[in-house]
Amino acid sequence: MPATTLSMAPLPTTSAYKVTGPRVLRAEWAKFWSLRSSWITLGVAVVLLIVFGAIAAATYSPDAVATSGPPGPGNTGGAGDAVSLALTGVSFAQLAIGVLGVLMSAGEYSTGMIRSTLAAVPRRLPVLWSKSLVIGPIALVLTTLGALAAFQLGTPGLDGEKIALALGDDGVLRSLAGAGVYLGLVAVFGVALGVLIRSSAGAIAALVGTLLILPGLASLLPDSMYDTLSPYFPSNAGSAAYALHQSADALSPGAGLAVFAGWVALALAGAAVRLVRTDA
Repeated sequence: MPATTLSMAPLPTTSAYKVTGPRVLRAEWAKFWSLRSSWITLGVAVVLLIVFGAIAAATYSPDAVATSGPPGPGNTGGAGDAVSLALTGVSFAQLAIGVLGVLMSAGEYSTGMIRSTLAAVPRRLPVLWSKSLVIGPIALVLTTLGALAAFQLGTPGLDGEKIALALGDDGVLRSLAGAGVYLGLVAVFGVALGVLIRSSAGAIAALVGTLLILPGLASLLPDSMYDTLSPYFPSNAGSAAYALHQSADALSPGAGLAVFAGWVALALAGAAVRLVRTDA
């Protein structure tokens, strides 16, 4: 019987299935855009940013501003300039963007999908970094465009007013871009809270409490303590990052952005520790 030579195709090497950062990033990108909630929530955030900014400019009244009192830390400077009006919707958009970040991470714990994700990525931390790297830049780009649109739509309504500004005026582009950077960081903050708390409802409650309720509760502190701590609260520091003019009791734009980024980094560190040390 003649000898038979078997021709076998080469077996795939293990490197073909190696888990790498770029592959995890692509997987999270695909998961993000495959969910209808991602499209809807992003659209809601941008629409809120544009609509509220345009309405604020269209209904602007100097007499109403004169009786409203000076703005305090935690807002964008009231209606003192056209940029502040254009960014009126930031306080609403930040909730939509933050909730989207929470759902991107905590949502997997609710459905149990996190087990499959971590089985595919045993080292775990690349999952957290990839989720953050996906949603952060997306939120930054889209909300920056939304802020620009809100400003441009509101400009005709302010023609002839003292607060009117052009896109090329000093600080305008910096403020509009700062709003986008802030909202991008809010999205990452939501991801971190979702991984840290592992409950969509709990993480959303923590997000709302941190950004909206904490500054109000802090007003119960003695005045001297409140004046010292207030600029460093997350939402107050964030609003300073995109304010056109620095108020006396607020941080500078650069310092505000650094402080808020520090809060986000702290939340990410806590999320990373829990992700590595506890079971899904």
